[in-house]
Amino acid sequence: MIRHIVFFSVPEGGDIEAVRNGLSILTGIPHATRLEIGTCQKSDHFDQSVDLVVYGEFEDEAALEAYRAHPLYKESIDRVRPLREMRIAADYDVATAVTERVG
Repeated sequence: MIRHIVFFSVPEGGDIEAVRNGLSILTGIPHATRLEIGTCQKSDHFDQSVDLVVYGEFEDEAALEAYRAHPLYKESIDRVRPLREMRIAADYDVATAVTERVG
């Protein structure tokens, strides 16, 4: 399984609801086994720059690529890109993730 996590920030005074609505388009793409759009609670003591998070789970790389190729993905990008500031994405394979203390 592949986990896909994307962090977004909205410029000060920007329209976070418009960004969230644009990201919600992604939930219509059928290739994820789970897809969530979350609003950051800003509870981290070191950094509060993240406003929204997209969290997705995909059976494999092919499902993630099909998600990215879907027309709704482009529609979401077209709506969100001009409204957001930062975007940081990370994908990882759950099978190779560290799940217990090493060393």
